[in-house]
Amino acid sequence: MKEVFDFILNCKTYFLATVDGDKPRVRPFNTVNIFEDKLYFLTGKGKAISKQLSNNPNVEISAFDGECWIRIEAVAVNDDRIGPKHSMLEARPQLKDRYKEDDDNIQVLYLKDATATIWSHVDRTAAPKVYKF
Repeated sequence: MKEVFDFILNCKTYFLATVDGDKPRVRPFNTVNIFEDKLYFLTGKGKAISKQLSNNPNVEISAFDGECWIRIEAVAVNDDRIGPKHSMLEARPQLKDRYKEDDDNIQVLYLKDATATIWSHVDRTAAPKVYKF
């Protein structure tokens, strides 16, 4: 999972897809953190994504670093504990002006049953790297 985390950090922005009824929804994200050996992301409970994830927790993440791209298929699991919220805000202090670990808006979710695949855009003959966590 560390390789996946490092890849996403290096990209700076990744795109997270959810389902809204029968429509796909994709948006850019840059919040990612590892806590208790799980890969987490952060959003606000007042955002449309929160409702979408409540109705259907299946997500897909994609990012490109200029040479390789990643796709992660997973189930997003809400975690309302203070620990992962605190860890995320410490890793991303620029978010502290919008979120507090004990407010009703912050939502952190981890990826469960994830399969991450990294493909080379440069060497198309290289086998993809696959990670499960």
